Amino acid sequence: MINTKSNLKHRLMAIRFAIWDLHLYLDTHPGDCAATELIEKYKKQYEEVLPEYICRFGPLTAEDCSEKWLCSPFPWVNTGSDC
Repeated sequence: MINTKSNLKHRLMAIRFAIWDLHLYLDTHPGDCAATELIEKYKKQYEEVLPEYICRFGPLTAEDCSEKWLCSPFPWVNTGSDC
């Protein structure tokens, strides 16, 4: 599979949906160990895919941002060129 922006984003969305759906399922089936294991499996998958997406296309949410953006000039800062 080619990891385009769209493909990676869809994978992340699908994984997050599965995690959320399993959480809802566990509300009514708290003793289901298989569902708990699936959540952990999907969390691991998400943690593997998210850094690739962030590295290639930037953060999805504010929580995904690092503080390195503070070191670069803001878009409205004039860099001194008159172009």
